[in-house]
Amino acid sequence: MKMDIQNNLKKTVNVLARDIGSRGYLQINELNRTVDYITAELRNYGYTVFDQPHDYKGRIYKNIFVEKKGIQTPEKILVIGAHYDTVTGTPGADDNASAVAGLLELARMLADTPLDKTVHFVAFALEEPPLFRSKHMGSYVYAGRLKQAGRDIEGMICLEMIGYFTDEPGSQFFPLPFMRWFYPDRGNFITLVSNIQSRGFLNRVKKAFKSGTDLRVESLSTLFIVPGVDFSDHRSFWKFGYNALMVTDTAFYRNPQYHGPGDIPEILDYDRMAEVVLGLKSSIEELTGN
Repeated sequence: MKMDIQNNLKKTVNVLARDIGSRGYLQINELNRTVDYITAELRNYGYTVFDQPHDYKGRIYKNIFVEKKGIQTPEKILVIGAHYDTVTGTPGADDNASAVAGLLELARMLADTPLDKTVHFVAFALEEPPLFRSKHMGSYVYAGRLKQAGRDIEGMICLEMIGYFTDEPGSQFFPLPFMRWFYPDRGNFITLVSNIQSRGFLNRVKKAFKSGTDLRVESLSTLFIVPGVDFSDHRSFWKFGYNALMVTDTAFYRNPQYHGPGDIPEILDYDRMAEVVLGLKSSIEELTGN
């Protein structure tokens, strides 16, 4: 099973980062090709796929999502999301094809699994600059419409760069110097990051994650004063008062190819990526009452 997961992850990363390439906000053709790929994959898994178009300066961008309906309490919703765009000029293998691959693989693995609560699998547009931290982010639009509709959101798990790992000593850096006393100096772990409000949600995700994999998982619940803790789509859900966390390989605190032309499929560790997926599968099953 794990080899199948690795192969599926590798396939998606190669399609997005090599076949399509840079997916910047002005690269409409590449973004549309990405949307078409994600849509086709989700349909292949048996889902009905929805798009959520939104306008930015006369251009239409789309969030792509599916809803896996819960059996016992379908009104309660867990959101799993990842952005599919890149900084212009980078292939974006780790940032963020790795996370899109993980999102699709989770949707595939859980397609036929009965869950008590509802799960939304969402691929977001427009996470990267110049739209980052703006109301034009796809995740901000999505979270805002959930809020407007009064949906009961149990929490949101944001996948943000889940593919770069290294056992090299001194390869892991930190936003604050004292953190090196509490976390490993080798970039061979995955990290869960939340705000203080979402600490209980993070603890549940982490406990279940560890039951599904032997991959080391670290966590941090903190204030915005720590640089990087709000650097993805979970931030949009915080803005609307929802519990949310980010699953990440720590991005530029580890990956030297961050936002550069060297962010290619060959630098990723597909074995450990598969372990992240297995851990998240356990988390989703626990959170949704499987």
